[in-house]
Amino acid sequence: MSSSLFYLVKALGDLYLLAFLLRFLLHWVRADFYNPFTQAIVQITNPLVRPAARFIPTSRSVDVPTVAVLVVLEGILTWLLLSIGNIPSGTLAPLPLLIIYRLISLALWFYSVSILIYVILSWVGPGARHPVAAVLADLNEPILRPARRLIPTIAGLDLSPLLVLILVQAAFRLLPLPNYLS
Repeated sequence: MSSSLFYLVKALGDLYLLAFLLRFLLHWVRADFYNPFTQAIVQITNPLVRPAARFIPTSRSVDVPTVAVLVVLEGILTWLLLSIGNIPSGTLAPLPLLIIYRLISLALWFYSVSILIYVILSWVGPGARHPVAAVLADLNEPILRPARRLIPTIAGLDLSPLLVLILVQAAFRLLPLPNYLS
């Protein structure tokens, strides 16, 4: 029962946190906020971000209220996971470090998946005008652009996503986070 509850809380909690991470990243890359997918993310996260924005000022480049809510929610989720899993906190890194590691892990996981989806969409429907494709382009192009400068296309094949995925996976493996928390 405990492992099922642990999995359920972790999966649902990570999905909810992903919405806040997406909101932060979309603001950071200055994505199109008239996009229906972006508007959905804003609507999902507004109930917690709007009250936080009353007390925490935002800057032009960083959505500080969203980051604050994301860190607090991650803290609650990490504490809950440690409690459900009966994991003694003395055997792990301190809670603030676990929170940071889990947020980095979530971001790396997101970019792994989003780059794969972005590449598949470029094979299946190049130049597609789907709202999710536009958001994926907004999120992934700033990361793929520097890799494209390093690796030129070979016979019309862009290998930059492969390089970025390898680097993202290497960074993911460097995180000192137990497998059950990542």
